[in-house]
Amino acid sequence: MTQTIIIALAVFIVVLTVLSIYGVIPALRIVPDDTKFDFMRFRRISFPISALLSLLAIGLYFVHGLNFGIDFKGGTLLEIQTKSGPADIAALRAQLTTLNFGDVQLQQFGGPSDVLIRIAEQPGGDQAQQAAVQKVRQLLGDSVEYRRVEVVGPRVSSELLAYGTVGLMLAIVGIFIYLWFRFEWQFSLGAMIANVHDIVLTLGFMSITQIEFDLTSIAALLTILGYSLNDTVVIYDRIREMLRRYKKMPMTDLLNHSINSTLSRSIITHVTVTLALLALLLFGGKAIHSFAATMTFGVVLVGTYTSIFIAAPILIYLGVGENRGGEDKPSKP
Repeated sequence: MTQTIIIALAVFIVVLTVLSIYGVIPALRIVPDDTKFDFMRFRRISFPISALLSLLAIGLYFVHGLNFGIDFKGGTLLEIQTKSGPADIAALRAQLTTLNFGDVQLQQFGGPSDVLIRIAEQPGGDQAQQAAVQKVRQLLGDSVEYRRVEVVGPRVSSELLAYGTVGLMLAIVGIFIYLWFRFEWQFSLGAMIANVHDIVLTLGFMSITQIEFDLTSIAALLTILGYSLNDTVVIYDRIREMLRRYKKMPMTDLLNHSINSTLSRSIITHVTVTLALLALLLFGGKAIHSFAATMTFGVVLVGTYTSIFIAAPILIYLGVGENRGGEDKPSKP
């Protein structure tokens, strides 16, 4: 069934593409060519709001903290499915309490018989963690089916957190260097500020919602960086082209023209990515829930906003276009 649907969609897309190439179907224009929306007038609002939200997100991070998963704080995770019907969470919690493991969390997810058990890190290292798993198996016996068992020791969890943080910082530095060579230092600095803004707000979102922060969350943050950078580079490339062509156009008009000329592409990309992320969020299951939720917030609500209302107007304050000289070049027919 799935293969049939995929083949049908592929054939449908090919037919639409061919009909569009031969002019049978008119080209779809999401945004008219003569759009002249004034984005730059919002910069006096977007900057204070973004600064306030960033400070709030930083405060949440230090006060409320993140809900670190097993990957980063160590412990044991068991995913079970009861065989006798819907799981009785209260009864399972009462049973596990008798083992004296300390902090034990039970969470129902997916179907009514699916339960996620998190056991805090046990003193005694990896052997103690494995012993805890065996005790749980002995207690629950054959009444449940074990879908997944993960054990992460304290040393491994601290290394994973350190490596994840270093990887994120290296990605931001790499983006800064890449854009410095491709454009100018002002563009590079503007993109880096925008990327840090995305990461800070996303961490604030994860702190206030207490979405589990695990290795998939690191992957989500890196993906958000890449998506936001891609959107920003498209706009920056058009800005650079406009700077070479128009020597006397005011910088605010030039930035508005650049954003409007790429707006159709941004909307189509944004809507497509949003639909894919919503599918992952709604139907992807517990295993990728933190990844999908983080991506949905970072891409849908933050990434595109940052590219248009932060990365582009910040070039004005960084002095881009101040030393232009010469005459405007005629537009290409």
